[in-house]
Amino acid sequence: MIGFRVLPLRRRVDAQWVEKFRSLPVANVSDVMSRMSAGGASLHAMHAGGRMVGPAVTVKTRPGDNLMVHKALDIAEAGDIVVVDAGGNLTNAIIGELMVAHAIQRGLGGIVIFGAIRDSEEIADGDFPVFAAGVTHRGPYKDGPGEVNVPIAIDGMVIEPGDLVCGDADGFLAVPFDQVAAIYAAASKKHEAETRQMENIRAGRNDRAWVDAALQKLGCAIEG
Repeated sequence: MIGFRVLPLRRRVDAQWVEKFRSLPVANVSDVMSRMSAGGASLHAMHAGGRMVGPAVTVKTRPGDNLMVHKALDIAEAGDIVVVDAGGNLTNAIIGELMVAHAIQRGLGGIVIFGAIRDSEEIADGDFPVFAAGVTHRGPYKDGPGEVNVPIAIDGMVIEPGDLVCGDADGFLAVPFDQVAAIYAAASKKHEAETRQMENIRAGRNDRAWVDAALQKLGCAIEG
């Protein structure tokens, strides 16, 4: 039944790409995706720090209800990221420290909640990746409905089951399954270029001529 069903994950981004993307800042991946794809500024890293990369097991749930999130945690495989569209609602927490402990015990790669969490202090003390839109002490219900492994959208960013998802202190991003290789190649070049630029900045040889060139091209009047 649409709206209340659990589907299998029929495809999963290959582990080689998961490992390759671990070396890339999310900002560089975003840059080469034209800065048009993002999980929204409301999604923050709630854990102590560290990058999150893995295939997405998606969940669409009624705001404030986590029954289908429990099911997703039970069927996800080691390294998978459970990504939950809870409508961005912050009234009730979708997960807390007990569900995080279960995810850790199963070897999952992280949890993303477009909604609220609780037990935020305990989660913040750990290094298991958790991204969420907010915090509340009010707990969840377990009545459904919801869906597991269906396309979801977080703040306009569509995530298909099995897509590669990544997150760091700058936020959360999804890379479409069939574009992973191309995005990785472009993001790697971007990261290499920025690494060289940082070396030049620290050495005092950073070329800033592009600033005046851009202003001149745009017709900016510069006095003095």
